[in-house]
Amino acid sequence: MVFKYILSDLYRYCGDTRFKSFIKSYLFNRGFNFSFWLRLASTNTVWSKLVYPIFYYKKKKYGIDIHSKTRIGYGLYIGHGGPLIVNPTTIIGNNVNLSQFTTIGANGGQQAAEIGDNVYIGPNVCVVNHVHIGHNATIGAGSVVTKDIPANATAVGNYAKVIHYNNAGQSVNRRWPI
Repeated sequence: MVFKYILSDLYRYCGDTRFKSFIKSYLFNRGFNFSFWLRLASTNTVWSKLVYPIFYYKKKKYGIDIHSKTRIGYGLYIGHGGPLIVNPTTIIGNNVNLSQFTTIGANGGQQAAEIGDNVYIGPNVCVVNHVHIGHNATIGAGSVVTKDIPANATAVGNYAKVIHYNNAGQSVNRRWPI
């Protein structure tokens, strides 16, 4: 099962799942390298305990703070390899793009965001508290999301407001078929 998640992440980065693409992406793409170790550390097997020290090292090296217990769907894409902070209670759907300097958090122990499928979250975005970001949504750079964003919407600004429903989700390329 974990290998299907790794293959889906690889497909998002390079458009195929060949071994040559895996080696190239693992060696030269920090986002994929991190997601590989995240997926292995997320399993509930003996492997997770063995790979967790490497995963922890990658978290510190790349500045990507995603807990191994965070629920993440197929096809995670981390743009530019971080830095990135995601609350452990966040639920991330399939084919989601997370850009650099993004924070997804919650105040006072609350549940964090629920992010739908095929969502693009731009650079320097801050998602606060238990908000729902619908399927095929696009969150523009520098936005602060404090309220729900409906499906197929493009939202921008501080505080994020929906500006239109045209062509949202277009920035999510090479989607892993669900």
